[in-house]
Amino acid sequence: MAKTIVGVLRGGPSSEYEVSLQTGASVLKNLNRERYEPRDIFITKNGVWHMDGFQRGEDYILHRLDVVFNALHGEYGEDGKVQRILEHFGVPFTGSRSLPSAMAMNKVMTKNSMVNLPLKMPRHIVIENSDEDLEKKIMEIWRTFIQPSVVKPMALGSSVGVGIARDFPTLHGLILGALEKSDAALVEEYIRGREATCGVVENFRGDEIYQLLPVEIIPPAEKDFFDYEAKYSGASREICPGNFLPEEKVAIQQAAALVHQTLGLGHYSRSDFIVSPKRGIYFLEVNTLPGLTNESLLPKSLAAIGCSLPDFLEHLITLALSR
Repeated sequence: MAKTIVGVLRGGPSSEYEVSLQTGASVLKNLNRERYEPRDIFITKNGVWHMDGFQRGEDYILHRLDVVFNALHGEYGEDGKVQRILEHFGVPFTGSRSLPSAMAMNKVMTKNSMVNLPLKMPRHIVIENSDEDLEKKIMEIWRTFIQPSVVKPMALGSSVGVGIARDFPTLHGLILGALEKSDAALVEEYIRGREATCGVVENFRGDEIYQLLPVEIIPPAEKDFFDYEAKYSGASREICPGNFLPEEKVAIQQAAALVHQTLGLGHYSRSDFIVSPKRGIYFLEVNTLPGLTNESLLPKSLAAIGCSLPDFLEHLITLALSR
């Protein structure tokens, strides 16, 4: 029987370029060679495509694949851009389609989609590069918005550019830094509590949306939260299943499934939460292409339920081919 040719997209013009290289390498390593013939599709930081080490055009590459495994992260790979390319050429691919990807990548669009759901979300305000008198608006946020606050670029992942502001100079610096990375910055109220994340997988083990076990994230003592460095340095502790009350566990799982379903995401996703001891569970954001590196959270969740990474990759490819 002929093997299925799987193109693994990795790299790309993204602030998460290095992480994508690692996820792609993990996918290439764990694909079942008895069933699949992998192709390493490397995309440079300038957006130039290569297949098996040779520079090629997108049309040349995509017409030679049966299916694409999207191992990109962040801008270009997770915001609908590469999905539109794949849809244009009619090649099946893993993960969400272009429109849900774009919506999920934009933190405010995600929040607006959730506003009528039974989900708690931190209060927020948006500041844009196009706003008149940025300095005046930043001062207004400091004076009128609840502090401390969390500042995030509007459309980046892996906590790139995210920080907690406890004083005006920090708030000012974080907002300007976020606006260098994105067209807009999101300023959220800081919810004190334990960090949690929960993945879901479609059509898995008999469930339309299978809810993985929530992971509890304990950043190193010197970190206020699970930032980019804490995510990929190996310094954080990730406990799966997390030490949550039974009702907290169920609520986190149900919320992750609800977010996935409401945004119309595809195949799998992972949602992040804060579990406050006094205020309950708050939804923060969703990741449509969770990392699959050795330090990533989703493989830990899969291992906790006895699912190997090769089996999970095969499941995603099967979903992509049947969509």
